[in-house]
Amino acid sequence: MDAHPPRNFAIDCLRGVAILLVVVHHLALPFRLPLAPSLLGPWVPKRLIDAVSFNGYEAVFMFFVISGFLITTRILDRDGDLRRVRLGAFYLARARRILPLLLVVLSVLTLLAALGVPDFAPSSRQSLGGLLGSALTFTFNWYEGRTGWAPAAWDVLWSLSIEEVFYVGFPLLCLVLPRQLLIVALAVLALSLLPLRSLVPVSNEVWWEKAYLPGMSAIAWGVLAALAAQRWRPAVRDARALAIFGGFCVLLVIGWGDLVHRHLFKSGMYGLCLGTCAMLIAFRAQAPSPRSGLQWLARMGRLSYELYLSHMFVVLGTVALYRALLGASQAWTFVVYVPSVVLCVGLAMALERFMARLTRLATRGTPASRAEDTEIARSG
Repeated sequence: MDAHPPRNFAIDCLRGVAILLVVVHHLALPFRLPLAPSLLGPWVPKRLIDAVSFNGYEAVFMFFVISGFLITTRILDRDGDLRRVRLGAFYLARARRILPLLLVVLSVLTLLAALGVPDFAPSSRQSLGGLLGSALTFTFNWYEGRTGWAPAAWDVLWSLSIEEVFYVGFPLLCLVLPRQLLIVALAVLALSLLPLRSLVPVSNEVWWEKAYLPGMSAIAWGVLAALAAQRWRPAVRDARALAIFGGFCVLLVIGWGDLVHRHLFKSGMYGLCLGTCAMLIAFRAQAPSPRSGLQWLARMGRLSYELYLSHMFVVLGTVALYRALLGASQAWTFVVYVPSVVLCVGLAMALERFMARLTRLATRGTPASRAEDTEIARSG
């Protein structure tokens, strides 16, 4: 069985859309550089501005679904069945993919926090040791829920905590539970997304957004989609219809979230997860040909982990520079978006090359199978 499945251009583009929404969201927050008050605002429909600016949280849930799908697909492609997953290879691959870059980013965050740089330094209820320790143990959500919002540059670590805690237990469940029982458990977790959200008091805004189980529910959707894609390979026409349906669901949540949340169980997350799963199954079965006009988006998708961990350095730097030059005026905020995204991608590419060099140095002389194990890790 092929241990190195070819990259899927369409799935990379889907990841690119998600990370682009995250970057723009962090720029467009009302207390940073929003688009609506700018000179561009009156010329663009408000719904379009809101769709582009305020769907970063939904995009993270898309990432959860995609992560579950890709990592499960890698296991199935390499080991043939979830019950044959190799624990050592799985955990080692995740560690190789996640930890080196995380340690580099945490080192920079720690230095800037120690220097007292705004948006990097902890609040009075937090400590640098608490931020660092919770980030390294993937308990960042617990720490932030107890102490309040983390500094902006650290805040993105909440989703990584959810993913890695899930992937600690997931392969163990694959080995312990019979296949049917595993699927039932995953389905219950996936369908419990809304009830799990309702268990968290809305008064605790941090914990309501970043609780572990709702995020794990989204990952479970992706795992189930990968299992479905293993058994069902739709024909070209069916795959196209499935992709259109999935795109419609996601677009509905992103563009008309106010209506979806109000009328469909007060939550569009089910539609978002379902739509993302539909597109993933369709793209896995009938991968569209790469299109030159979207290569940049696919590149962003392939760099999504590097972009996610590093983009706040560019975002916060852009905000500081804009305010230093133009003060409180928001008339020209629209000008910074394209350059900021380009800088974010440039930084992510530099980090990718830097980490690749470190990996080559660290693995020099080791068996070639180590690269094969890394295929699983690169999915998340």
